[in-house]
Amino acid sequence: MKLIVGLGNPGPHYELTRHNVGFMVADLVADLLNADFKLSKHRALVAESRLNGEKIVLAKPQTFMNLSGEAVLALLNWYKLSPQDVIVIYDDLDLAVGRLRIREKGSSGGQKGMSNIIALLGTDEITRIRIGIGRPPEGWKTVDYVLSTFTDAEWKILEELLPKAAEAALLVAKGRLIEAMNKYNC
Repeated sequence: MKLIVGLGNPGPHYELTRHNVGFMVADLVADLLNADFKLSKHRALVAESRLNGEKIVLAKPQTFMNLSGEAVLALLNWYKLSPQDVIVIYDDLDLAVGRLRIREKGSSGGQKGMSNIIALLGTDEITRIRIGIGRPPEGWKTVDYVLSTFTDAEWKILEELLPKAAEAALLVAKGRLIEAMNKYNC
């Protein structure tokens, strides 16, 4: 069984913001698997499906970004999974818009949702898919930037990138991490 977690902030106000690219990719994965999200008692929207005979659980934590680890830990405990069974998808300020990076482990790079997951799970050995959102323009506060929407030009790039991130997540879930890295890291 694999748990694919897209990070973001709950509610329509945040739906199209930079910080919610993890939710966007999770929705695309759900579409590929014909799965529907439902509210769970684990502080997350959850969808379940199967991929090559293996159960896949998709989750969108409803805890707000900085507390994402609470929902991930609850889901791991409920489904009796280990951190190595988790794939986390989230935004990354240090990658330009249109860049995608898959890593098997490592630091959070300052991303607060991933920091919380690492802290609560007690390990940085968590597979992650990072989606580039770029750095804030001169004079912008980081919090304002990550909660802003993408420009039209950026959306054109993301329309191509986000489906690739969804495909990458499914390839990783199939146990083909190196292949996914070689194919989708850009």
